[in-house]
Formats: sequence, structure tokens, C-alpha cells
Amino acid sequence: MNTSELVYTGELRTTATHVYSGTQIFTDAPLDNNGKAQSFSPTDLLVTALASCMITIMGIEANKHNINLDDAKIAVKKTMALNPRRVSKVEIIFEIPKRNLTTEQMKMLEHAAHNCPVAKSIHPEIDQVTVFNYV
Repeated sequence: MNTSELVYTGELRTTATHVYSGTQIFTDAPLDNNGKAQSFSPTDLLVTALASCMITIMGIEANKHNINLDDAKIAVKKTMALNPRRVSKVEIIFEIPKRNLTTEQMKMLEHAAHNCPVAKSIHPEIDQVTVFNYV
């Protein structure tokens, strides 16, 4: 079974359908690449997928140890390079409710984040900068 199916809808936009659930997402080219930036661009989805994967794997680890990550927030910033045009850097800043987390638990969560499948799948030339703030 396919993971997703996409349709090019014109004007540098696509509609992607997740085959299993039917959920749809839309993409639009960014302003700096002839688009209207009315939705995520494909490179936006790449860096957003990284952050989503990191917190998901952290959540799996947290559940094993009865840690509550509810209300964690993540800010994601991408930097583009030219020649070739590509993502050159992604900055991810976590704000995680500290609650009663120990230093050991924080390290465990951070290790989980850095070892998520998307992080391990991204080309090593893409600089991944990750900051964990416990608030």
C-alpha cells in the first residue's frame, strides 16, 4: 500500500492524501521561489517533520517512564542555501514543561529526540541545531 498519493493542482501547489487515514495536507511554493506561501512548502514539511518526529520519539520514551510531555512547544526555523537550492540548516527550539524532571530524564529525552528516524534520515550536510528549554 502506498503511504501517500499526491495531485499537482497547478500554480505550484499540491494536495497530498495519507492513504491509510484519508487526511490531506496542501503545499505551496514559498514566496522566494515563485509561490504564494499560502501553505507549507515541501521544505517546510521537511523541517516540520523533523520536529514532529523528535517530539513523537520523546513522547514514546516519556510514556515508558511515566513522564508527562503535554503542552511542550516547538519552534522550527529553516535556512535555505543556493547552488543548489536546498535546506542548509534547521533550528528547533523546544519548550518543555519542567515539572519534576531530573537531569537524567532530560538527557534521556534529548537522546531520544536526536535519534528519531527523520533526524537519522536527513543528509548530514544539513546543520541540525536543537535547543531544549525546560520551563
